[in-house]
Amino acid sequence: MTGKRVQGDKIADIMLYGLSTCGWCQRTKKLLDELGVEYDYVFVDELTGADRDKAVKEVSAWNPGVSFPTVVIDSSRGIVGYKEAEIREALGR
Repeated sequence: MTGKRVQGDKIADIMLYGLSTCGWCQRTKKLLDELGVEYDYVFVDELTGADRDKAVKEVSAWNPGVSFPTVVIDSSRGIVGYKEAEIREALGR
């Protein structure tokens, strides 16, 4: 599974798991863009087969309900849902 990289300040390893049709996922992506950080993202609904299974497994490790958006920072912190203040705090922005 390969995510898409958005260039910016490399302050952490940030992965956004979302759905292409999810408004909250789009807002989270926009927030990360506004913060100017480098991050990867994948829209799980655009994946198929083994890639989709892998993404769902990765999300479920942080979010057993497998809801979106899910943001994983440095493989040590997961933020479930659009939580602007929590994302800003986690990234120091």
